[in-house]
Amino acid sequence: MRKQISIFALTNTGSSVKHITVSRTFIFCLSLFILIGLVSVGFVLYDYVTAKQIAVNAHNFERKNSVQQEEIFEQRRQIQNLADKIEAFKTKLTSLKKFEKKIRVIANIEKSDDLNDFLGVGGPNPEILKTKIQVTKKHNSLIREMHEQLEQFDHAAETQKNDFETLAKKLEHQQNILASTPAIRPISKGWISSKFGYRVSPFTGRKELHKGIDFATRKGNPIFATADGLVTFSGTKGWLGKAVIIDHGHGMSTRYGHACKLLKKRGDRVKKGDVIALVGSTGRSTGSHVHYEVRLNGISVNPDKFILN
Repeated sequence: MRKQISIFALTNTGSSVKHITVSRTFIFCLSLFILIGLVSVGFVLYDYVTAKQIAVNAHNFERKNSVQQEEIFEQRRQIQNLADKIEAFKTKLTSLKKFEKKIRVIANIEKSDDLNDFLGVGGPNPEILKTKIQVTKKHNSLIREMHEQLEQFDHAAETQKNDFETLAKKLEHQQNILASTPAIRPISKGWISSKFGYRVSPFTGRKELHKGIDFATRKGNPIFATADGLVTFSGTKGWLGKAVIIDHGHGMSTRYGHACKLLKKRGDRVKKGDVIALVGSTGRSTGSHVHYEVRLNGISVNPDKFILN
């Protein structure tokens, strides 16, 4: 009896209704079973909560990874767009180089460097960038090629800048030479009454070199400077009568004789087409005209070789 436990169920009046007798072993096993059950339920609940948290974390990670993957794809698309712009920039630089070459040909300005080289950069032209790469693939090789070509473009742009500066200076020099070249007639109306070369002098009757061209025209008509220059003489000069001499630089000068009135004085700067005097018949002259000379390094040359109009 000491190893058993009795359980009585009583009514409100205290009288016994039911009597149960169990052993201590049964009570121990029942308690152990309940404890094991509670522990098992606890483990199940813990595993459930843990699994749910893992699932939530996995979902968040997947969503974050998806966002990052989309950002990577967008960055790769931007890299491709930048590569396309580099290709377009390369085309424009190449066109610029061809344009420079065309200008040099037109202006007859040669360049010692090989114009076939890409923008002044030695070696073959850079390869075309392969921009049509799937965004799911790595772009390491494309990025490396872009960096290499950008370094080439930096050097090419600097070279192109120097080339254009040199070209601009040479064109300016040629423009100055052109502006200083007597390329127009000294009168707007009239005709040639005596050409450059040997002729019989109307004054001496002997054959002598006529060092210029005589343009016959009405007295008082304007005489134009045939090129830019500096007036070095304005006054009466022997058989030329009233005359103007202009130094155009580069060893070239012009003379205008037999004027009736001088409009420029020594030291004046004149431009091509400026009126410098009026036609007359002063000095050794048989009629109203202008005697026009061109001298190169002090030697008289045929003015007709320079006149373009």
